[in-house]
Amino acid sequence: MNSVRFLASPLRRALAVSVLALGASAAMAQDNAPIRMLVGFPAGGSTDVIARNLALGMEKVLGRPVVVENRAGAGGQIAAQVLKASKPDGTTIFLSNSHALTMIPHTLKAPGYDVGKDFVPVGLVAINPDVFAISTTAASGVSSMKDFGAWAQKNATAGNVGVPAPASVPDFAVGVVAKALSADLKSAPYRGDGPVAQDVLAGQIAAGIGSVGVMLPQVSTGKVRILAVNGTTRVASIPDVPTYAELGIKGLEDQIFTAVIAPAGTPADIVRRYNTAIAQVVATPEMREKLSNLGITLMSSTPEALGQRITASSQASAALVKAAGYQPQ
Repeated sequence: MNSVRFLASPLRRALAVSVLALGASAAMAQDNAPIRMLVGFPAGGSTDVIARNLALGMEKVLGRPVVVENRAGAGGQIAAQVLKASKPDGTTIFLSNSHALTMIPHTLKAPGYDVGKDFVPVGLVAINPDVFAISTTAASGVSSMKDFGAWAQKNATAGNVGVPAPASVPDFAVGVVAKALSADLKSAPYRGDGPVAQDVLAGQIAAGIGSVGVMLPQVSTGKVRILAVNGTTRVASIPDVPTYAELGIKGLEDQIFTAVIAPAGTPADIVRRYNTAIAQVVATPEMREKLSNLGITLMSSTPEALGQRITASSQASAALVKAAGYQPQ
């Protein structure tokens, strides 16, 4: 009997060691698995550019592949739904602009996700403020928002302002600007701010609202002039351009931001690890050099600070929607 116990004990120990080894191997495989970074817009846009540069940097810091996956459509709504359905194991994250997180929940009755319940904040990546730009061809002689208001009053049928999407911050901003300037302005929704910038450049439309990263490159042609920027402070790449608030136009102090989020239930240690990696990448001279020419301000934060930013931006979006009298679709 004693000899049986003696033989069984090493067997049990061997089995226990095997189980632990398998568990360690599975955890190691998970740590080395590729990370899928969802992007809610097509390749080539400013959000995609941020994503690809961030992915390259995170690969170096984390020592594992980070693959950008474009799930374009509905202003990031589709990508957000994909994130919600993903396993909370750190293999899927979402680089989202604030529209999907703070505006869509107020404009759609059933967006397919609940930001507070379905996601966890990981870290802020960048601030990409919107600007109000005019065509110097279509709106000749206009050099300020006051000038544009006077011009629009005389050219009511031409007072359309291009915006990246319906029911977006720029869409509602047109109403805020129209009221402040006492001008009959109408928003003209496009599919993204790239086409808006191109039509402003070509003089097909008198004005447009889009990200500073999209509008700024057009300024050098002399055919586009930026008149205002949202936020509470001026943007370093366009220091001569005043904020709306400086011009007496209130309600557009919130800025579009880009951040990384993960599925709810993602372990806290993974969130912290990714947050640290993002902060390191954002601080590199290489990342700043690549994106500064687009007027994008790189900025990192803790997960908690990002959560607070999402809440504040959501409140600002709710106020815009309410002021416009918009009913969720």
